Amino acid sequence: MKFLKNRTVLGVVCIALALIICFAITPLFNASKSSTMKIVRIKSDVKIGQEIASKDIEVIEVGAYNMPSEVLQKSEDVVGKYAAVEMIKGEYVLSAKISDTSASENAYLYNLTGEKRAISITIPSFAGGLSGKLISGDIVSVIAVDYKEKGETLVPEELQYVEVIAVTDSKGNDDETITVKPDGEEETELPETVTLLVTPEQANILAELEAEGEIHVALVYRGTPENAQKFISAQEKYLEELALTNEKEENSSKPEVPQKPSQSEIAENTNTEENSDESVPEGNSGIDKIIIDPEDNSNTQSENNSDDNSGTEVTSNGESV
Repeated sequence: MKFLKNRTVLGVVCIALALIICFAITPLFNASKSSTMKIVRIKSDVKIGQEIASKDIEVIEVGAYNMPSEVLQKSEDVVGKYAAVEMIKGEYVLSAKISDTSASENAYLYNLTGEKRAISITIPSFAGGLSGKLISGDIVSVIAVDYKEKGETLVPEELQYVEVIAVTDSKGNDDETITVKPDGEEETELPETVTLLVTPEQANILAELEAEGEIHVALVYRGTPENAQKFISAQEKYLEELALTNEKEENSSKPEVPQKPSQSEIAENTNTEENSDESVPEGNSGIDKIIIDPEDNSNTQSENNSDDNSGTEVTSNGESV
Protein backbone atom coordinates (compact mmCIF):
# COMPACT_ATOMS: atom_id res chain seq x y z
CA MET A 1 0.00 0.00 0.00
CA LYS A 2 3.05 2.24 0.06
CA PHE A 3 2.72 3.09 -3.60
CA LEU A 4 -0.63 4.78 -2.88
CA LYS A 5 1.21 7.25 -0.71
CA ASN A 6 3.39 8.21 -3.64
CA ARG A 7 2.09 11.45 -5.08
CA THR A 8 3.29 10.60 -8.54
CA VAL A 9 1.36 7.35 -8.62
CA LEU A 10 -1.80 9.02 -7.33
CA GLY A 11 -1.50 11.70 -9.95
CA VAL A 12 -1.14 9.17 -12.74
CA VAL A 13 -4.19 7.24 -11.48
CA CYS A 14 -6.30 10.37 -11.29
CA ILE A 15 -5.28 11.41 -14.78
CA ALA A 16 -6.13 7.94 -16.11
CA LEU A 17 -9.57 8.01 -14.48
CA ALA A 18 -10.22 11.47 -15.88
CA LEU A 19 -9.30 10.33 -19.35
CA ILE A 20 -11.59 7.29 -19.09
CA ILE A 21 -14.48 9.45 -17.95
CA CYS A 22 -13.92 12.10 -20.59
CA PHE A 23 -13.27 9.90 -23.59
CA ALA A 24 -15.25 6.75 -22.78
CA ILE A 25 -18.11 7.20 -20.33
CA THR A 26 -19.13 10.75 -21.22
CA PRO A 27 -19.45 10.09 -24.99
CA LEU A 28 -21.60 7.06 -24.31
CA PHE A 29 -23.87 9.09 -22.02
CA ASN A 30 -24.13 11.91 -24.52
CA ALA A 31 -24.84 9.46 -27.33
CA SER A 32 -27.70 7.94 -25.38
CA LYS A 33 -29.16 11.38 -24.73
CA SER A 34 -28.75 12.53 -28.30
CA SER A 35 -30.32 9.43 -29.88
CA THR A 36 -33.79 9.95 -31.34
CA MET A 37 -36.84 7.85 -32.11
CA LYS A 38 -40.16 8.28 -33.86
CA ILE A 39 -43.34 8.17 -31.79
CA VAL A 40 -47.07 8.72 -32.32
CA ARG A 41 -48.54 11.91 -30.85
CA ILE A 42 -52.13 13.12 -30.65
CA LYS A 43 -52.78 15.91 -33.11
CA SER A 44 -56.33 16.80 -31.98
CA ASP A 45 -58.36 16.00 -28.86
CA VAL A 46 -59.84 12.49 -28.77
CA LYS A 47 -62.82 11.48 -26.61
CA ILE A 48 -63.30 8.19 -24.82
CA GLY A 49 -64.55 5.49 -27.18
CA GLN A 50 -63.75 7.54 -30.31
CA GLU A 51 -62.20 5.75 -33.24
CA ILE A 52 -58.76 7.18 -33.94
CA ALA A 53 -58.26 8.31 -37.55
CA SER A 54 -55.09 9.31 -39.34
CA LYS A 55 -56.05 12.99 -39.05
CA ASP A 56 -56.04 12.69 -35.24
CA ILE A 57 -52.38 11.68 -34.93
CA GLU A 58 -48.93 12.58 -36.17
CA VAL A 59 -45.57 10.81 -36.15
CA ILE A 60 -42.73 12.94 -34.79
CA GLU A 61 -39.08 12.41 -33.93
CA VAL A 62 -38.06 12.99 -30.31
CA GLY A 63 -35.18 12.15 -28.03
CA ALA A 64 -35.13 8.52 -27.03
CA TYR A 65 -33.57 9.17 -23.63
CA ASN A 66 -35.88 8.22 -20.73
CA MET A 67 -38.77 7.53 -23.12
CA PRO A 68 -41.33 4.97 -21.81
CA SER A 69 -41.27 1.66 -23.61
CA GLU A 70 -45.09 1.71 -23.91
CA VAL A 71 -45.04 4.64 -26.35
CA LEU A 72 -46.28 3.53 -29.76
CA GLN A 73 -44.00 4.32 -32.68
CA LYS A 74 -46.03 3.34 -35.75
CA SER A 75 -49.21 5.00 -36.99
CA GLU A 76 -50.66 1.68 -38.12
CA ASP A 77 -50.66 0.56 -34.49
CA VAL A 78 -53.02 3.42 -33.61
CA VAL A 79 -55.23 4.19 -36.62
CA GLY A 80 -58.49 2.22 -36.45
CA LYS A 81 -58.22 1.63 -32.70
CA TYR A 82 -60.44 3.23 -30.06
CA ALA A 83 -59.49 5.60 -27.27
CA ALA A 84 -59.71 3.88 -23.89
CA VAL A 85 -59.21 7.23 -22.13
CA GLU A 86 -59.63 10.84 -23.14
CA MET A 87 -56.50 12.19 -24.84
CA ILE A 88 -55.61 15.82 -25.55
CA LYS A 89 -53.53 17.47 -28.24
CA GLY A 90 -49.78 16.90 -27.84
CA GLU A 91 -50.14 13.76 -25.73
CA TYR A 92 -48.06 10.67 -26.50
CA VAL A 93 -50.04 7.54 -27.38
CA LEU A 94 -49.36 4.68 -24.98
CA SER A 95 -50.52 1.12 -25.58
CA ALA A 96 -52.72 1.28 -22.47
CA LYS A 97 -54.61 4.29 -23.83
CA ILE A 98 -56.09 2.52 -26.85
CA SER A 99 -58.37 -0.47 -27.24
CA ASP A 100 -59.37 -2.83 -30.03
CA THR A 101 -63.05 -2.50 -29.09
CA SER A 102 -65.08 0.68 -28.98
CA ALA A 103 -66.35 2.38 -25.84
CA SER A 104 -64.68 0.14 -23.31
CA GLU A 105 -66.21 2.18 -20.50
CA ASN A 106 -69.74 1.14 -21.53
CA ALA A 107 -69.06 -2.18 -23.22
CA TYR A 108 -72.22 -3.61 -21.63
CA LEU A 109 -74.26 -1.69 -24.20
CA TYR A 110 -72.47 -3.53 -27.01
CA ASN A 111 -73.54 -6.90 -25.59
CA LEU A 112 -77.24 -6.34 -26.31
CA THR A 113 -78.64 -8.90 -28.74
CA GLY A 114 -82.14 -7.49 -29.28
CA GLU A 115 -83.87 -9.76 -26.78
CA LYS A 116 -83.46 -7.37 -23.87
CA ARG A 117 -83.26 -3.64 -23.38
CA ALA A 118 -81.08 -1.31 -21.33
CA ILE A 119 -83.09 1.38 -19.56
CA SER A 120 -82.09 3.92 -16.93
CA ILE A 121 -84.22 5.02 -14.01
CA THR A 122 -83.64 8.08 -11.88
CA ILE A 123 -82.62 7.69 -8.25
CA PRO A 124 -84.98 10.09 -6.43
CA SER A 125 -82.87 10.29 -3.27
CA PHE A 126 -79.60 9.09 -1.80
CA ALA A 127 -81.38 6.32 0.10
CA GLY A 128 -83.47 5.39 -2.93
CA GLY A 129 -80.36 4.08 -4.70
CA LEU A 130 -79.00 2.07 -1.75
CA SER A 131 -76.84 4.98 -0.59
CA GLY A 132 -74.60 4.74 -3.64
CA LYS A 133 -73.60 1.12 -2.92
CA LEU A 134 -75.04 -0.45 -6.08
CA ILE A 135 -72.59 -1.88 -8.62
CA SER A 136 -72.79 -3.67 -11.94
CA GLY A 137 -74.01 -7.26 -11.64
CA ASP A 138 -76.27 -6.68 -8.63
CA ILE A 139 -79.74 -8.23 -8.61
CA VAL A 140 -82.32 -5.76 -7.34
CA SER A 141 -86.05 -5.39 -6.84
CA VAL A 142 -87.76 -2.21 -8.00
CA ILE A 143 -90.18 -0.83 -5.41
CA ALA A 144 -93.01 1.35 -6.72
CA VAL A 145 -94.49 3.97 -4.39
CA ASP A 146 -98.20 4.61 -4.92
CA TYR A 147 -98.27 1.99 -7.66
CA LYS A 148 -100.76 2.94 -10.40
CA GLU A 149 -102.08 5.65 -8.04
CA LYS A 150 -103.76 3.07 -5.82
CA GLY A 151 -102.02 4.20 -2.67
CA GLU A 152 -100.01 0.97 -2.41
CA THR A 153 -96.25 0.59 -2.17
CA LEU A 154 -95.16 -2.72 -3.60
CA VAL A 155 -92.75 -4.58 -5.87
CA PRO A 156 -94.45 -5.38 -9.20
CA GLU A 157 -94.25 -9.06 -10.02
CA GLU A 158 -92.55 -8.18 -13.29
CA LEU A 159 -89.73 -6.37 -11.46
CA GLN A 160 -88.89 -8.79 -8.66
CA TYR A 161 -85.39 -9.63 -9.92
CA VAL A 162 -83.64 -7.22 -12.28
CA GLU A 163 -79.94 -7.01 -13.14
CA VAL A 164 -77.99 -3.77 -12.71
CA ILE A 165 -75.56 -3.12 -15.55
CA ALA A 166 -74.41 0.40 -14.65
CA VAL A 167 -74.65 3.13 -12.03
CA THR A 168 -74.09 6.62 -13.41
CA ASP A 169 -73.57 10.06 -11.87
CA SER A 170 -74.93 13.41 -13.02
CA LYS A 171 -71.98 13.92 -15.40
CA GLY A 172 -72.58 10.65 -17.24
CA ASN A 173 -69.68 8.80 -15.63
CA ASP A 174 -70.19 5.22 -14.54
CA ASP A 175 -69.29 4.11 -11.02
CA GLU A 176 -65.99 2.62 -12.26
CA THR A 177 -64.87 5.97 -13.69
CA ILE A 178 -62.48 7.97 -11.50
CA THR A 179 -62.44 11.73 -12.03
CA VAL A 180 -59.34 13.59 -10.88
CA LYS A 181 -59.43 17.27 -9.97
CA PRO A 182 -56.70 19.69 -11.16
CA ASP A 183 -55.11 19.53 -7.71
CA GLY A 184 -54.69 15.77 -8.03
CA GLU A 185 -57.53 14.74 -5.69
CA GLU A 186 -60.17 12.25 -6.78
CA GLU A 187 -63.60 13.75 -7.30
CA THR A 188 -66.53 11.74 -5.93
CA GLU A 189 -69.94 12.08 -7.55
CA LEU A 190 -73.14 10.62 -6.14
CA PRO A 191 -75.09 8.29 -8.46
CA GLU A 192 -78.03 9.80 -10.29
CA THR A 193 -79.34 6.91 -12.39
CA VAL A 194 -79.30 3.13 -12.44
CA THR A 195 -79.25 1.29 -15.77
CA LEU A 196 -81.08 -2.05 -15.76
CA LEU A 197 -81.13 -4.96 -18.20
CA VAL A 198 -84.79 -5.80 -18.82
CA THR A 199 -87.27 -7.24 -21.28
CA PRO A 200 -89.47 -4.94 -23.41
CA GLU A 201 -92.42 -5.54 -21.05
CA GLN A 202 -90.33 -4.61 -18.02
CA ALA A 203 -89.01 -1.54 -19.84
CA ASN A 204 -92.57 -0.30 -20.39
CA ILE A 205 -93.41 -0.66 -16.70
CA LEU A 206 -90.23 1.13 -15.65
CA ALA A 207 -90.97 3.97 -18.07
CA GLU A 208 -94.42 4.39 -16.50
CA LEU A 209 -92.97 4.37 -12.99
CA GLU A 210 -90.33 6.90 -14.01
CA ALA A 211 -92.99 9.25 -15.36
CA GLU A 212 -95.75 8.82 -12.80
CA GLY A 213 -94.36 7.43 -9.56
CA GLU A 214 -91.44 7.30 -7.17
CA ILE A 215 -88.94 4.45 -7.45
CA HIS A 216 -86.77 2.80 -4.85
CA VAL A 217 -84.23 0.06 -5.50
CA ALA A 218 -83.70 -2.80 -3.04
CA LEU A 219 -80.66 -5.07 -3.26
CA VAL A 220 -81.58 -8.75 -3.51
CA TYR A 221 -78.29 -10.47 -4.30
CA ARG A 222 -74.64 -9.70 -4.95
CA GLY A 223 -72.24 -12.51 -5.76
CA THR A 224 -71.25 -14.91 -8.49
CA PRO A 225 -72.77 -14.66 -11.98
CA GLU A 226 -73.98 -18.26 -11.67
CA ASN A 227 -76.14 -17.51 -8.62
CA ALA A 228 -77.28 -14.20 -10.09
CA GLN A 229 -78.51 -16.07 -13.16
CA LYS A 230 -80.82 -18.14 -10.92
CA PHE A 231 -82.74 -15.01 -10.01
CA ILE A 232 -82.90 -13.85 -13.62
CA SER A 233 -84.11 -17.28 -14.76
CA ALA A 234 -86.86 -17.27 -12.13
CA GLN A 235 -88.01 -13.83 -13.29
CA GLU A 236 -87.94 -14.88 -16.96
CA LYS A 237 -89.96 -18.02 -16.16
CA TYR A 238 -92.63 -15.92 -14.47
CA LEU A 239 -92.76 -13.49 -17.39
CA GLU A 240 -93.26 -16.39 -19.81
CA GLU A 241 -96.11 -17.79 -17.70
CA LEU A 242 -97.67 -14.34 -17.45
CA ALA A 243 -97.48 -13.90 -21.23
CA LEU A 244 -99.19 -17.26 -21.80
CA THR A 245 -101.98 -16.37 -19.37
CA ASN A 246 -102.55 -13.00 -21.02
CA GLU A 247 -102.63 -14.66 -24.43
CA LYS A 248 -105.29 -17.12 -23.26
CA GLU A 249 -107.39 -14.32 -21.82
CA GLU A 250 -107.15 -12.35 -25.05
CA ASN A 251 -108.17 -15.35 -27.13
CA SER A 252 -111.12 -16.14 -24.85
CA SER A 253 -112.36 -12.53 -24.98
CA LYS A 254 -112.45 -12.37 -28.78
CA PRO A 255 -116.05 -12.45 -30.14
CA GLU A 256 -116.86 -15.43 -32.30
CA VAL A 257 -119.04 -15.27 -35.44
CA PRO A 258 -122.24 -17.20 -34.68
CA GLN A 259 -122.90 -20.13 -36.96
CA LYS A 260 -125.87 -22.38 -37.13
CA PRO A 261 -124.78 -25.65 -35.50
CA SER A 262 -125.70 -28.99 -36.96
CA GLN A 263 -127.84 -31.53 -35.11
CA SER A 264 -124.81 -33.66 -34.22
CA GLU A 265 -122.96 -30.63 -32.78
CA ILE A 266 -125.99 -29.71 -30.67
CA ALA A 267 -126.16 -33.20 -29.23
CA GLU A 268 -122.40 -33.28 -28.58
CA ASN A 269 -122.40 -29.87 -26.83
CA THR A 270 -125.34 -30.93 -24.65
CA ASN A 271 -123.52 -34.05 -23.45
CA THR A 272 -120.34 -32.08 -22.81
CA GLU A 273 -122.12 -29.45 -20.68
CA GLU A 274 -123.78 -32.12 -18.57
CA ASN A 275 -120.62 -34.15 -17.89
CA SER A 276 -117.99 -31.44 -17.44
CA ASP A 277 -117.61 -28.00 -15.87
CA GLU A 278 -116.42 -24.92 -17.67
CA SER A 279 -112.61 -24.77 -17.65
CA VAL A 280 -110.90 -21.73 -16.12
CA PRO A 281 -107.25 -20.93 -16.83
CA GLU A 282 -105.06 -21.29 -13.80
CA GLY A 283 -103.43 -18.19 -12.43
CA ASN A 284 -99.75 -17.71 -11.86
CA SER A 285 -98.39 -18.88 -8.56
CA GLY A 286 -95.76 -16.15 -8.53
CA ILE A 287 -92.00 -16.33 -8.81
CA ASP A 288 -90.35 -19.39 -7.37
CA LYS A 289 -88.53 -19.04 -4.07
CA ILE A 290 -84.76 -19.08 -4.41
CA ILE A 291 -82.30 -20.05 -1.68
CA ILE A 292 -78.63 -19.19 -2.18
CA ASP A 293 -75.88 -20.37 0.13
CA PRO A 294 -73.74 -17.46 1.33
CA GLU A 295 -70.41 -17.07 -0.40
CA ASP A 296 -67.04 -16.98 1.30
CA ASN A 297 -66.42 -13.29 2.05
CA SER A 298 -63.58 -13.84 4.50
CA ASN A 299 -61.45 -11.27 2.73
CA THR A 300 -63.90 -8.45 3.43
CA GLN A 301 -65.71 -9.62 6.59
CA SER A 302 -64.52 -10.79 9.97
CA GLU A 303 -64.63 -14.46 10.91
CA ASN A 304 -67.13 -13.79 13.71
CA ASN A 305 -69.70 -12.38 11.31
CA SER A 306 -69.22 -15.15 8.75
CA ASP A 307 -69.95 -17.86 11.37
CA ASP A 308 -73.37 -16.36 12.05
CA ASN A 309 -74.62 -16.67 8.45
CA SER A 310 -75.95 -20.05 7.44
CA GLY A 311 -77.92 -19.11 4.34
CA THR A 312 -79.91 -16.45 2.51
CA GLU A 313 -83.55 -17.06 1.66
CA VAL A 314 -85.17 -14.88 -0.98
CA THR A 315 -88.95 -14.69 -1.19
CA SER A 316 -91.10 -13.63 -4.11
CA ASN A 317 -91.15 -10.08 -2.72
CA GLY A 318 -87.37 -9.79 -3.00
CA GLU A 319 -86.86 -9.82 0.79
CA SER A 320 -84.33 -11.86 2.70
CA VAL A 321 -85.50 -14.17 5.50
